[in-house]
Amino acid sequence: MRTLARDRLIQSRLTPNAISMTGLVLNLAAALMVTQRMFVLAGLAFIVGSVMDTLDGRYSRMSGKGTPFGAFLDSTVDRVEEGIVLTAVAAYFSSRGDDAAVAAVVLTVLGSLMVSYTRARAEALGVECKVGLATRPVRVVILSIGLLFATPVSLLPFGLLEPAIYVMAALTLFTMVQRVSHVRRQLMRAPVL
Repeated sequence: MRTLARDRLIQSRLTPNAISMTGLVLNLAAALMVTQRMFVLAGLAFIVGSVMDTLDGRYSRMSGKGTPFGAFLDSTVDRVEEGIVLTAVAAYFSSRGDDAAVAAVVLTVLGSLMVSYTRARAEALGVECKVGLATRPVRVVILSIGLLFATPVSLLPFGLLEPAIYVMAALTLFTMVQRVSHVRRQLMRAPVL
């Protein structure tokens, strides 16, 4: 039964790019909901949109419908999605006059971009670079928890969005340093031609 459903999905007109774009739309909706203080719905949209980000690559490999442009689009859209949701979070903190949290969001965005960039640049140099704590799935989990529990509830007398952002800022910058150190070690071991 499972194989039949999978075969039908593969034979359908669904493309990996359509999955990527669906994830983008859901993350844009999440960002809009953050600006409206609808944090639980924003968290749910962010989670589903982020799941789409993991499915597009899998579907691409499974269906054979992947293209080099699709792989490029997937990576690009992933950065945009994370950035747009974090921008909405920064706007929320700014509206509350929380300059420290806004600065932490900026550091999170910078760190997130650098985590991705260091991996891409390392791989262009022939060095595999998947090391580090704050990979995309880890960042998605932390931000999802922050969004879902952004406002205090009976069992939790404080919101988790601000702590989640501080954790993300620290972890993304730490991961960037981990990756730079890893690449340096790998390149120093490489034989000189």
